[in-house]
Amino acid sequence: MNLSRREFSKSLFLTGLGCAAGLGPVRKIKAADPNIKAGTGIIDVHTHIGTYTDPKKNLSPEALLSWMDEFQIEKSVVMPLTSPESTKYLQTTESVLAAAKAYPDRIIPFCSVDPRTTHAGSVKALVGMIQAWVDQGAKGFGEHKVGLDFDDPLMMRVYEACQEVGIPLLFHIDNIRGKDVPGLKRLENALKTFPELNFIGHGPGWWASISGGLTPKELGGYPTSKVKPGGAIDDLMTRYPNIYGDLSAGSGANAISRDMVFGQEFLVRRQDRILFGTDYLAPGQQVPQFELFQKIEIPDAVRTKIYRENAIKLLKLT
Repeated sequence: MNLSRREFSKSLFLTGLGCAAGLGPVRKIKAADPNIKAGTGIIDVHTHIGTYTDPKKNLSPEALLSWMDEFQIEKSVVMPLTSPESTKYLQTTESVLAAAKAYPDRIIPFCSVDPRTTHAGSVKALVGMIQAWVDQGAKGFGEHKVGLDFDDPLMMRVYEACQEVGIPLLFHIDNIRGKDVPGLKRLENALKTFPELNFIGHGPGWWASISGGLTPKELGGYPTSKVKPGGAIDDLMTRYPNIYGDLSAGSGANAISRDMVFGQEFLVRRQDRILFGTDYLAPGQQVPQFELFQKIEIPDAVRTKIYRENAIKLLKLT
């Protein structure tokens, strides 16, 4: 089923978001309705602005907001990309903070710095940098997408600094950035070392780990087979309360759709620690999360937690 933007915009509220939030009768809305009632729309925890790989597809803050209006996204987390392995064109924290200053009711800024940056060579220096960005409105650190092992000493400095400042960190794992092994043992090392830091998982390596029996190669891909028992995500979420999941990108959508029965049960089981995200980063980009959430059969209360309530709590938006 391929929904048009107008069809999705109408059906979003008919699938329970408005009623589950206790907002009374659901109203039918037009696509690109710019007047999203506060407290009713989705909170998208993963977007970007600027240029990713194609300079002809630069995404301005205004273009992002227009897209958000079409899909009833009330607020979006916008994240910089500051490591050379993360993008062809770096996106700075300063540009994200400027966009959030211009649109404070719609854009939630995150901050980021590559841990190999020379002026970020100590935890104390990192704390100073991150705290300065938090003082300007940053609500989290990310996208943390660096070409090092996930628990490399330089990476662990970042985690220590974020824990000290008191903001969550959204990371990317695959075979190139935030490198780990099947079972996510390097991530587990970080989780247990920094128990007061809330980590938010994203990327092929994270979402492939919804299944057990992975090969190292599969950490960098999008497995399509049925989910096997023993997945690292469920295991880590059982043992560590400081790990969350961001459903964005093809990796997040694939993790649920590859085995829809398991995926729906997983969303219900982990309903307090799953966040809606898209990874929207270029004009015209296809976003599989919208079609996926038309197919998912989960209680309205669970849907509302994923769409907005978990993000509000985790990012301290109230």
